Amino acid sequence: MKRLIWISAWLWIGLWSCEPKEEGPAPTDPTKPVVDEVKKAIVDVMREWYFWNGQVPVTVDLTKYASNEALLDGIIYKPIDRFSYLTTQEAFNNAFVGKNAGHGFGFAFTADEKLYVSFVFAESPAGKDGWKRGWEITQINGKPIADYKIAGGYDFKLGGPDPGIVNSFTFKLPDGTTTTRSNIKAEYQSNSVLDQRVIQVDAKKVGYWAYQSFKATAGLSPTRSAEVQTSMEFFQNQGVQELIIDLRYNGGGSVAVAEQVCNYLIQTSNNNKLMYTNKLNAMKTAQNTSRNFSKIGSINLSRVIFITSGSSASASELIINALDPYMQVVLIGDNTFGKPVGSFPLSSYNRVLQTNNVEVVPITFAIANSAGKAEYFDGFPANFKVGDSPQFAWGDVKDLRLAAAIQYIRTGTVGNRTMDTYYKPSWELIDAFKGLQQEFPVF
Repeated sequence: MKRLIWISAWLWIGLWSCEPKEEGPAPTDPTKPVVDEVKKAIVDVMREWYFWNGQVPVTVDLTKYASNEALLDGIIYKPIDRFSYLTTQEAFNNAFVGKNAGHGFGFAFTADEKLYVSFVFAESPAGKDGWKRGWEITQINGKPIADYKIAGGYDFKLGGPDPGIVNSFTFKLPDGTTTTRSNIKAEYQSNSVLDQRVIQVDAKKVGYWAYQSFKATAGLSPTRSAEVQTSMEFFQNQGVQELIIDLRYNGGGSVAVAEQVCNYLIQTSNNNKLMYTNKLNAMKTAQNTSRNFSKIGSINLSRVIFITSGSSASASELIINALDPYMQVVLIGDNTFGKPVGSFPLSSYNRVLQTNNVEVVPITFAIANSAGKAEYFDGFPANFKVGDSPQFAWGDVKDLRLAAAIQYIRTGTVGNRTMDTYYKPSWELIDAFKGLQQEFPVF
């Protein structure tokens, strides 16, 4: 028996068992290339599992498409589907447990288009070289940042994630000095928690949690995150009365880990109530499922404040949506990305895909909270729009969005002067990536 593996852009959480389709042997006709068999398999699984399978063309001329990627792009439901992708089985599995390759850091712009390091993974090449959030990047490979501007954003030409690629960065540090560093891409294990601390706000203990992606810890069963457990136990032991969750650079990840976070945050009084439901296409209605809360720990909050941006997507939006019927959720920063649908990988259900190491990860289900809210393709609107300020370190109360969250806790609102800092960036980190990498945007 095989297990379907749920992802909200996109991971494994087995919710039912399903017998894979048996397939006959591949044709032996030497005039028919194997690549056409892979393309046919892609179309077959899309017709069966794709959420919008009724939009797949009735006839598909495989010879029109030079690659598997071009084929998928040619048959998905546009413009709604910005999410379906192809990858390999190994890359898919590695991504959701934080096995990365690259430099290991993110970018963000200020309103005047100065570029800063927005986050750094501790064990990445950048992390081991001591890079920090708040370092201004003035040059990449000897060229000023303005030279990389293109229509609609920036192309920094850093190459793929392959180990061994070298890029040079010139930084202006917070103390005013400059440094130029060459950095070699390598494989590394990424962390999800970028910062956790307790901030005293008048008489209240306020937890602050900067969380970059919903990644599972390899080897744990059921699927969950040891980092999430450690953080939530820290906040529980500190007796926090409010919690600020910073998802501004969080593109999504594992639904199982998103559920784990929700189960720590839900009140005991709402234990066992509906968290969310999944709806598949008309051929798979028997597979529709729902998940209930299962309270973990003793954190008991009446509200959660989320710091969000246009890069807050998928599993980030799932926890906001799932908690909304049961507590006050306040969004500070910018509107979220808009991904109310999810995926699971399909190679397990097609022998041709499995044999050729092609992982098809299309949209396969829609997600609704207990109130039935499911259509948020435009994202969740921020309650208070406030500009980003990546020039400040994690937890620095001069950070505009963190300062706004603290102001909200003190006064119940965010002042006009703070909201006047809002700007719509021309480029978000998530915009630089497609497919699997869009779920975990990092250079």
